[in-house]
Amino acid sequence: MQLKRSLLISSAAIGALCAVAIPSWASSHREAPGTTEQPKIDGTDFYMFKSYEPGRDQFVTFIANYQPLQDPYGGPNYFTMDPDALYEIHVDSDGDAVEDLTFQFDFDNRLVNDTGVTLDIAGKDIPIALRAAGPVSAPEDAALGENEYYSLTLVSGDRRSGTRDAITNAADGSAEFVKPLDNVGNKTISDYPTYAGQFVYDITIPNCSTPGRVFVGQRAEAFAVNLGEIFDLVNLVPIEGDSAPGAGDGGGFPGGITQDRANDDLVGKANVTSLAIEVPVDCLVGAGNGTIGAWTTASLPQANIEDPLPTYKQTSLYGGAYVQQSRLSAPLVNEVVIGLPQKDLFNAAEPTQDGALADYVTNPTLPAILDLLFRDAVNQTLGTSIANLAPTNIPRDDLVAAFLTGIPTLNQQSIVTPSEMMRLNTGIAPTPRATQSTFGVAGDDLAGFPNGRRPGDDTVDIALRVVMGALCYPVPINGTPTDLGFCTSDDAPVGNVAFTDGAPISATELKNAFPYLNDPLAGSPNN
Repeated sequence: MQLKRSLLISSAAIGALCAVAIPSWASSHREAPGTTEQPKIDGTDFYMFKSYEPGRDQFVTFIANYQPLQDPYGGPNYFTMDPDALYEIHVDSDGDAVEDLTFQFDFDNRLVNDTGVTLDIAGKDIPIALRAAGPVSAPEDAALGENEYYSLTLVSGDRRSGTRDAITNAADGSAEFVKPLDNVGNKTISDYPTYAGQFVYDITIPNCSTPGRVFVGQRAEAFAVNLGEIFDLVNLVPIEGDSAPGAGDGGGFPGGITQDRANDDLVGKANVTSLAIEVPVDCLVGAGNGTIGAWTTASLPQANIEDPLPTYKQTSLYGGAYVQQSRLSAPLVNEVVIGLPQKDLFNAAEPTQDGALADYVTNPTLPAILDLLFRDAVNQTLGTSIANLAPTNIPRDDLVAAFLTGIPTLNQQSIVTPSEMMRLNTGIAPTPRATQSTFGVAGDDLAGFPNGRRPGDDTVDIALRVVMGALCYPVPINGTPTDLGFCTSDDAPVGNVAFTDGAPISATELKNAFPYLNDPLAGSPNN
């Protein structure tokens, strides 16, 4: 294999390229064999952050995305949710890796009059083949022949046996909500932002004195990634080619990739389905120290029998207890950390069971893959004999902290239970959109990654850097470079290099209000 000669790194270049990162991973699209067979329950991204919409700083926003790689023109049925599945956001308030609260989304898709829109064809009432027979502008519009509904339930305690209470529409007390039609195109829905805005509901959450908000619907993909090149054995020079991300002045690493939206395979090209809920902070923290953990799941009933005479209401007969099919918190874990034999097992596991897969964290394979791909090119270019580009501090205590326990003084919970959860210190004020750092904590922005995750946090760049040993170098905590004590620079020869995939993202490209992600790309006439 011929590698690009200009790849890596002298000591002087390392100093010039230094950009330290705090841990995280990237996104989870088609991450396991099982979920590729059932994209409706495939969790793609999970965001959890203090709301930075002006006036909402005492709320936490959760956004659970499903159904990856949606082509805007992917009709005619588009991307309805699975009415047989149960979609959940779990919150652990104390750190024991067991859910204290669960927000359950349960969907129901219905044809109007059990037929959808019909037309009189020579005296016979015939259902049309499309979901809409004319322009759509309102919930349950008369032009729609199919509507999606969902209920929202708060479960206190165990997700299956705990206390169940309905979350209701604060305006009318209804326990049923409507999901908007996907962005079919400009002829069907002429003003999609106005249309979708009608589906943001104020909600009454049991035991909360302040109403929250919910929105479920299609959104534009916000996960920036050079997807094709990354998974083609990192078919790029993954180092910042400019002196600073986006600078465009050629002052960075010679031959390195330059930040450019053209490098992005998802943002501006694909949509996703979001389940977004905003909850008052004081309803989430319980008796813990103010740091919460959370993760998302999707489950299906255990038994599935294919119906030889399928109907709209039933193509398969499901029965039995719910079985977890998809799980996500810190993203890309299942894509590039968990090995092929256990990917579906990870999706089925609960956080309390994560110890069984700990070897993938303590003895990770991704750094070794990058070493195999690039070590020879490094040594050839520099005339060096670096024995291993991968960090040598095995077991990787730095990744254990990032992946399983949280970071002391930042987002470690009152009980420290090694488990894979997204963790958020709710005592840290949100950073306004205009001043957010795409590198989160590493950019002196404590309200960002890995203290939760915001849509504008550039997780791929952070992931590439931390896996190669960024935590072996001082990182800023509360504005002060701090040695976390997990390892040293000697353990990570390239741990302070500005690794990047060249696909940028920032909060200013996204909305400054709930549900934060941009309106979905139209199926027509934009393709």
